[in-house]
Amino acid sequence: MSSRRKRRVVLLGSTGSIGLSTLRVAENLPDDIEIVGLTACSSVTKLAEQAIATGVKNVAIYDESKAKELRGLLPPGVKIHIGAEGLDEISQLTEADIVLIAIVGTAGLQPALAAIDAGKDLAIASKEILVMAGEIITARATQKGVRILPVDSEHNAIFQCLEGHRGPDSEISRLILTASGGPFRETPTEELWNVTTEMALKHPTWDMGPKITIDSATLFNKGLEMIEARWLFGIGMDRIEAVIHPQSIVHSMVEFTDGSVLAQLSRTDMGFPIQYALTYPSRLKGTLKPLDFTELSKLEFSTPRLADFPALSLARTAGLTGGTLPAVLNAANEVAVASFRAGKIRFPEIWATVASVMESHETVTNPTLGQILSADRGSRVAAKQFTHACGE
Repeated sequence: MSSRRKRRVVLLGSTGSIGLSTLRVAENLPDDIEIVGLTACSSVTKLAEQAIATGVKNVAIYDESKAKELRGLLPPGVKIHIGAEGLDEISQLTEADIVLIAIVGTAGLQPALAAIDAGKDLAIASKEILVMAGEIITARATQKGVRILPVDSEHNAIFQCLEGHRGPDSEISRLILTASGGPFRETPTEELWNVTTEMALKHPTWDMGPKITIDSATLFNKGLEMIEARWLFGIGMDRIEAVIHPQSIVHSMVEFTDGSVLAQLSRTDMGFPIQYALTYPSRLKGTLKPLDFTELSKLEFSTPRLADFPALSLARTAGLTGGTLPAVLNAANEVAVASFRAGKIRFPEIWATVASVMESHETVTNPTLGQILSADRGSRVAAKQFTHACGE
């Protein structure tokens, strides 16, 4: 029996890939992690099964039309929180210590602020939150004295590397995010126009949801992570870079001014960053399989093909400009990915959509949350118009 106090976790997005991995980690560490709240968008059957298995007394369903169906599947005594307001409510549960946000897209932004206001630590797997409103989120967390713990494997890797550094930030030369390069890292430029949704959803090393998988294929996932890293670690965009690492064993690196580099390595299992975020600062023995160096044939690194995959350049521009532009990039990309999955645009037109919407946007500096959300909405309209034109 562990002498450590259990971390009581509200899991937003429990039916997605990160949510399922989180439940697996919690099941393997029952003395250290307790799930006290679960949420889903519309997957009522899976959510009910999870609630019964974990014994939680609070669940939330974002799709209000599914609430009645969910009630019929749950045992008595389980409270259902409904809609966007329900996500905020469950994020502020008195019994919770930490809220893990694994909701894809922007729906996790308001629950994140609600959790911070209630004094809950955040474990963030949804990078859109910090991309859209990194300055607001980090400032509010500092004000409330809560921690933001990264769940993305790359940011969790940097977090771990920086744990070994006690000097000033001026001693940090670069944060280096690794990217698998996706399934098309060696695909000739002209053949990118022939990429299908099915091809883009076949990631070579990670098992993720469809939106993130396509983002990995375009490298927008890495671009969003660059912006997220800027806020998580307080490092300027000019010191954040990405390299292609097909094996996905080195999850990211920190280079210091003396030329030394610290890297974090593990198998491609999201259980590692999730477990570290939820049990930090402890390192606990669970059921995760350690890395066997004798099984590694090689570790490769290369420079991204920026001309063919301009997502990184677009993200750097958005991150350097700041204000509402990162929210614009994120919103336009979400619409473009949805349009690509629906067969309305071709693969390279994902980048073209984002570039067009960014170019037409008049950036607001030091924006309020309302201005960020307005930019998000306007950019979605503009992106839909652009993708409709592409499909004509």
